[in-house]
Amino acid sequence: MSQTGTTQENLSSFYAIIKQSLQGGEIDYTVGSIRRSVVLLAIPMMLEMILESVFALVDLYFVGHLHNSSYAIQAVGLTESVLTVIYSLAIGISMAATAVVARRIGEKDPVAAAKAGMQAIVIASALNTVISILGLIFATEILLLMGASPGAAQAGTPFMQIMMGSSIFIMLLFLINGIFRGAGNAAIAMKSLWVANGVNIILCPIFINGLGPIPAFGLTGAAIATTLGRGLGVLYQVYHLANGKNTLKVKLTHFIPDWLQIKALSQIAAPAVLQFVIASCSWIFLAQLVATTGGDHGSAGYQTALRLLMFFMLPAWGLSNAASTLVGQNLGAQQVQRAEQAVLTTAKYNVLFMILITIISLAGAEIFVSFFTNDRQVQEVAIQAIQIMSIGYIFYGIGMVLINAFNGAGDTWTPTWVNLCGFWLFQIPLAYVLAKGLEMGPVGVFISIPVAETSISLAGIVLFRRGKWKKVKV
Repeated sequence: MSQTGTTQENLSSFYAIIKQSLQGGEIDYTVGSIRRSVVLLAIPMMLEMILESVFALVDLYFVGHLHNSSYAIQAVGLTESVLTVIYSLAIGISMAATAVVARRIGEKDPVAAAKAGMQAIVIASALNTVISILGLIFATEILLLMGASPGAAQAGTPFMQIMMGSSIFIMLLFLINGIFRGAGNAAIAMKSLWVANGVNIILCPIFINGLGPIPAFGLTGAAIATTLGRGLGVLYQVYHLANGKNTLKVKLTHFIPDWLQIKALSQIAAPAVLQFVIASCSWIFLAQLVATTGGDHGSAGYQTALRLLMFFMLPAWGLSNAASTLVGQNLGAQQVQRAEQAVLTTAKYNVLFMILITIISLAGAEIFVSFFTNDRQVQEVAIQAIQIMSIGYIFYGIGMVLINAFNGAGDTWTPTWVNLCGFWLFQIPLAYVLAKGLEMGPVGVFISIPVAETSISLAGIVLFRRGKWKKVKV
């Protein structure tokens, strides 16, 4: 066969994989090519995470062009920092759901998989109710505690109240998508974000600036649009859970609390939630440290940089999610070596992706930042933050894959201890010493981020090679 013919055949095969990954359907990832399995999972998962990051970027873009935009950007950024606690709960519980659902699917027991997924929803809903009530009542106090100026806190209170009050949609979007990913159907998870983002992008400028009979709500309009978008995304997920066309056949009886199942899920979810709460609280502390040492413009610049950072990092997280599903299903099928090889393959792809992202971030920081804010002081801080934080991107990528591998195996304690040491015992003290002790201000905080993330990734590599994760029972 000629070289041209071989190239055309390879392109045709790659196109077929992309088409299959986007169309969806549940696939048995315990057999066949590992590289093909990683790509089939990674494409919709990466697109899903890109779309998740678009929520904050859309809000940031439109509020960044409002009058007193530094107040608005600060309010959006600080609210997102607080919402990372919700994200932590959602991701942690979804990690447990993914691990158990994937393990049951690997064991060829879809009934148990469906029940485990619904019990995870019961747990998440109960927890989120408490958080939403607290967010509604103490919105202003939370913003002030985060380091917002009185003006920014006042302007951002309605935004915070709506986002916290409707956080059940955030919780369910992450959790139900985790259930679908565990079952091997990453495309439905991706499409639910298409729905949510499409609605948000259309409604955000309408509710912020007004249109016809709809009044201009300003910053509050961004929260209204985002909530409606996420709510419709959840309805899309619920439809696919209930239509009976997937491997997971959901029944109303699956929502009756099963305390043994809840206990088993909680034993996996608790450390998974804790590991992300640890990381989130560290990010909250860093945001507060930047706000107190850099003022409104420093805080707004940092929040702009973080939103851009997350836009680039979430696709890598999506790619690394492939490791979670592959590890869970293959350990369930008693194929330990295949599970390990899947992690190594996923890590290789993520490193290549992060190399590309590093180059783009370093070269295009000024262009990206100028798109979101016209304030020159905010731009200068954001550009500096991006250039410093992007130095550690490659190690971020490796660390993400290893965290997902541990969690997919149900070994949620290992990354929890790594995060505790890496973030609270290393990153926070380092940031404080650099920012205040050495009077470097926000720059000290920026430097602490790649240093700590690199250390965390190196620790993850050592622990992965020890292999404790291979023996965990779920």
